[in-house]
Amino acid sequence: MKTNDRGVFRNRLLGIALRTARKDAHFGVRELARRVGVNPALLSNWELGERTPKREDVAGILGALGVVGTEKQRILHLARLTGPGLILPGNLSNRDHLAALRDCETLSTTIRTWHPLRIPDLLQIPDYTMAVLAAQGFSPADSQELAALRTESGNIIHGPHSTPITAYIGASALTNLVGSPAIMCRQLDMLVVPSTGTTVRVVPDDTDEHPGRSGPFTLYDTRAATVAYIAHHNGGTFLPDDRHEFHAVINRLDKIAKTPIESAMIIGGIAAKYTRSEHSPGDG
Repeated sequence: MKTNDRGVFRNRLLGIALRTARKDAHFGVRELARRVGVNPALLSNWELGERTPKREDVAGILGALGVVGTEKQRILHLARLTGPGLILPGNLSNRDHLAALRDCETLSTTIRTWHPLRIPDLLQIPDYTMAVLAAQGFSPADSQELAALRTESGNIIHGPHSTPITAYIGASALTNLVGSPAIMCRQLDMLVVPSTGTTVRVVPDDTDEHPGRSGPFTLYDTRAATVAYIAHHNGGTFLPDDRHEFHAVINRLDKIAKTPIESAMIIGGIAAKYTRSEHSPGDG
């Protein structure tokens, strides 16, 4: 069954989920294809979102991989969906939301993220995350749980097999006080010397109008698709970038952003101000 325009992105998200499940089970394409009785090329096409597997094909793959329970139901639900994008309600404690995001993170070859007003989620230290969530009205228990989940997501940018990430951060994100000067100082210090493979670019506020001001997003480049993820207060939207609209925003940010060295100097200077503020007389 060939894909149609309406189901293309669903197929790609489904393919990403199937590929993640196969890799987690340590199966090769040929071995899995033999077990489910299909041509390896067809299985590869399903994983790339180039063809549409039937629901019984998806069920057969999950059975061969030993995927059961809620994860099986999540992937079968993807196989039933149609539409140009996917909106998942609930924060990251919602299993479907978290699993879809983790699939994109796991299979990404590169990640580009943009946030004009806050430090992007993948680069946040736990204290910064908890302060953001508390300000949004989350309870201490929920804040702690979500901070732990975000910390796990951040693990993809650490270690020898880390995924390259370029973070474009609005200058306002560096001066918007989150939590306390001490938290801001620790957060900014981490950005001055980021993890290997992570590039930080500061986007000045005093630039001409540009499309990035429409809001934050993260781009995940995978073999199957480039997925744009937009986080909401209590949900997340996954959209295809087939028309390269989100790439165009990144290209524009790339032209106006400071170089990594310039950005490190800017961030370091602001971190020093937070340090002085933290130790100044009269501070609580």
